[in-house]
Amino acid sequence: MAVREKFDYDLQTLRDQLLQLGSLAEIALTQSFEALKTKNSDLALQVLENDTKIDLLDEEINDFAILLIAKQQPVAIDLRRIIVAIKIATDVERMADFAVNIAKSAIRISEQPFVISLNKLEKMHEIAVNMLSLTLKAYYEEDVVTAKKVADMDDEVDRLYGETIRELLERTKAHPDAMSQITQLSFTARYIERIADHATNIAENVFYLVKGKHYDLND
Repeated sequence: MAVREKFDYDLQTLRDQLLQLGSLAEIALTQSFEALKTKNSDLALQVLENDTKIDLLDEEINDFAILLIAKQQPVAIDLRRIIVAIKIATDVERMADFAVNIAKSAIRISEQPFVISLNKLEKMHEIAVNMLSLTLKAYYEEDVVTAKKVADMDDEVDRLYGETIRELLERTKAHPDAMSQITQLSFTARYIERIADHATNIAENVFYLVKGKHYDLND
C-alpha cells in the first residue's frame, strides 16, 4: 500500500472510531434518561458499567491520533482532521460522563413519585441527543450547513432549561419534603444543557475543519 493510500486508510479508521464513540455515547444518553423516566435502577447501573468502554475508546482514539501526527507529520486539512478528531472525542466523552451523572440521579430518586411532569426535560433530552447525532453526521460528511443547524438547536435547549428550572423552583414551596428530588432533577436539566453545549462545540470544530478558521456559533 502506497504511503498516501495508507494515510488515507488511517484517517478513515480514525473517523470510524469517532463515530463508534458517538454511537456508544448516544446509547448511554438514551438509556440514562429512560432509567430516570421509568425509575429503572438496573438500566442506570448498566450505563455506569458501560462507561468504561467509552473511556477506553476515547483513550484509543487519542493515542492513535497522536501516533498519526508523529508518523505522518501532516499539514493543512490533514492536520486539522486529526486535531479536530481529538477535540471531538473529548466532547463526546464528556457527554457520556453527563449520561453517567443522569444515571446516578435516576438511582437516587428511583423510589420517589415525580413532583413535576418530565415533558420539558424529555424534550430537552430529545433535542440534545439529536444534536449529537447530527454533529457526528456533519463531521463525517464535513458539512457546515448541518453543523450550523445543530448550533441553532441549542437555543431551544436553553429556553427549555430556563423553563424547567423555574418550574422546579416553584415546586420547592409546594413540596419542601421533595428537595432531594428537585435538586437531582435540576442537576439533570443542567447536565442536558451542557450536553447540548458540547454538541455545539463539535459543530464549531466542523466549521474549523472545513473553513480553517474558528467560529463562535453561539454569537
